Amino acid sequence: MSGQGRWKTCMRFFAGPKLLITDELGCLPLPEDGASALFQVIHQRYLKSSTILTTNVGIADWAGVFGDAAVAAAMLDRLLHRAAA
Repeated sequence: MSGQGRWKTCMRFFAGPKLLITDELGCLPLPEDGASALFQVIHQRYLKSSTILTTNVGIADWAGVFGDAAVAAAMLDRLLHRAAA
């Protein structure tokens, strides 16, 4: 299977569940490609499925976790748009 085929299979896997829970986000720094992959998962699930993230990192520090303020802002935009506390 090509790299592109594995990527599509992986994205389908994470986009599929009605609820995706990611625990302890930010305990370890994400490499750039990891932050990008997580953003793609959140983007694909946006407005379609529920996602729960747990973290001990404040929202103001997400740019440091993801290594990119724009990626952090875009991810937060999608997560918080229809969020419930």
